[in-house]
Amino acid sequence: MDVKVALPTTFEPLHAKQVLNPVKAPSMPFDWSINPYRGCQHGCSFCYARSTHSFLGMDADDTFQHHILYKNNAREALEAQVVRMLRSKNGRGKLGKVAIGTATDPYQPLESRMLLTRQCLEVLAAYRIPVSITTRSPLILRDLDILKKLTGSSVNISLNTLDKEVWRHFEPMTPSPQRRLEALERLTGEGVEAGIFMAPILPFLTDGPGSMEQVVKHSSEAGAHFIMGSVLRLNTNAVKSWFFGTLREHYPQMLEPFAKLYSRSPYAPKQYRTEIMDRLHALLQKYRVPAYRPFLQENGGPADLDPTSSEPVQLSFTFD
Repeated sequence: MDVKVALPTTFEPLHAKQVLNPVKAPSMPFDWSINPYRGCQHGCSFCYARSTHSFLGMDADDTFQHHILYKNNAREALEAQVVRMLRSKNGRGKLGKVAIGTATDPYQPLESRMLLTRQCLEVLAAYRIPVSITTRSPLILRDLDILKKLTGSSVNISLNTLDKEVWRHFEPMTPSPQRRLEALERLTGEGVEAGIFMAPILPFLTDGPGSMEQVVKHSSEAGAHFIMGSVLRLNTNAVKSWFFGTLREHYPQMLEPFAKLYSRSPYAPKQYRTEIMDRLHALLQKYRVPAYRPFLQENGGPADLDPTSSEPVQLSFTFD
């Protein structure tokens, strides 16, 4: 019987040349992304960003969770970059809107000590740049004072199940679903635009009508301003291998059904994704929760984004 040996967690500082990274996907409602950290202590088995460690010559397995790199000059690099852009012709138009947490969680445990996400938010608030933040952590509540100043911004709490067993098997080091709902309720109660990213929806595990309804119902009760759903995507062999390893350990009976679903593509078949999105949108109508609204436009109306899109919010980023 194989025994997993827990790796010690190491933290490595990086000196970043830039912090704002251009988002190249035309379907995304953001122009730039910020990721103060590489690697993530949360260790989610389905995380698409595991493969980024491979680009750095590291393993995409437990190393992703236990070797965390952080941009120790994030504030200075970001402010210098913003100032340069704003001084250029149509600088504010080029700068557009920023997403934080597109690759790794900006509020993973290390943030409680390093404050890099908070420092980036302070810069964005000072220059009145709207931001969308995606996290699984209630640590974001620490920064409520800044969030209230970021007009036109939003917070996206990632939550795909209330099943404690599924949560622990696939997200071993994340805060509990209940704590995330409590964070959502606090954010909306304080006037912050906040909602739920039900992502990823896991076939055969969190895609059932009852499971999805639980998330929508409790999110609605917590005051969610929007909900967006996205079906699991296994975008690289490294990610697929790690995810299937988790299945093999905890849900061996699911190996064959998952293999059939993802044998030909990183995505589940379109017919399946459409069925799940239809189910989600029926639940949103039932509980009167709007579909995903990533930013408010300057006139106060919701930004235009197709709520039926199956694309996850997985944005491009560089390694400078």
